[in-house]
Amino acid sequence: MEGGSVLGTLLAGGLLLFLGSLIAFAGYRLFIVLLPIYGFFIGLSFGAHSVQALFGDGFLSTTTSWVVGFFAGLVFALLSYLFWAFAVALAAGSLGYALVASFFGLFGADLNALVWVVGVAVGLIFGIAALVLNVQKAAVIIATSLLGAWAIVGTFLFLFTSATPQSIAEDGAKMVLDDHPLWFIIFAVVAAAGMVFQFRINSSYEIERYNRWEIEAAGVRATERPTSA
Repeated sequence: MEGGSVLGTLLAGGLLLFLGSLIAFAGYRLFIVLLPIYGFFIGLSFGAHSVQALFGDGFLSTTTSWVVGFFAGLVFALLSYLFWAFAVALAAGSLGYALVASFFGLFGADLNALVWVVGVAVGLIFGIAALVLNVQKAAVIIATSLLGAWAIVGTFLFLFTSATPQSIAEDGAKMVLDDHPLWFIIFAVVAAAGMVFQFRINSSYEIERYNRWEIEAAGVRATERPTSA
């Protein structure tokens, strides 16, 4: 590998490790800032996974996969920005979906229509439960801690093994256990540390819930209301 490529890979890896650590240990505090970004990448991944499961394409390996993923990402990002409830449900739902996909992946099962349907169903249950049970803070903290830990482990896999971003996205859970148990230990330790740290520093901190759609609509109505003479 050329020197420039090595330097670029190391810089990209360092950036990803920093972002992963930031999400794992400050995800709740930064949730408002991260919402559109988080929503976009979750939508991109979900759209690509949907194409993969329903049509047998590889993860982001076809134009259709990219187009569906991109537009799903835009929709998820917009809805996350507008509605607090959707953002929280998305965080919890993505956790449920990832758990199902990872569970089946551990046994070498491909992401087929059955796995996709079960993952979507569990994701919906997780998302609705987070709202109905009023555990939004816990859902965000757990989801961001796990996501940050996975970003860190995925970066290590990319830097120090033959794994590619596509193979990590498709076979990440199985790859972690097959390559070396150390990766799973790192994931578990970082995720647990992130949860403990976030729960402690946010014990008396609450994100203000919002509905920007109503706020924007109210602002439009106010500007359109005729002034009295």
